[in-house]
Amino acid sequence: MKKIAVIGDTDFNIGFRLVGIRDIYDVESDEDIIKAVEDVMREKDIGVVVIRHDFLKKLPFALRKEVDESVEPTFVAVGGEGGAEEIREKIRRAIGVDLWK
Repeated sequence: MKKIAVIGDTDFNIGFRLVGIRDIYDVESDEDIIKAVEDVMREKDIGVVVIRHDFLKKLPFALRKEVDESVEPTFVAVGGEGGAEEIREKIRRAIGVDLWK
């Protein structure tokens, strides 16, 4: 079974810890964000990565492109622009079905 990982600062990650998610990356700098994204992309048992939306903008272009095109793990940005439509598109790309139709 695939796991969920979370990349965010400690305030962002609190709720995810409370619901029992164990693969949580607390990041404090741009370098930490890059390292956390690279780490989760190497993990074969992580299927979904929840990440703060503003953290995606801090990634180098090549890594951001890799994240945007990644199907597994699927990255879901939370807390910024895009919202439900972005999540819908990510799910559609990951499983090949639009669940809202």
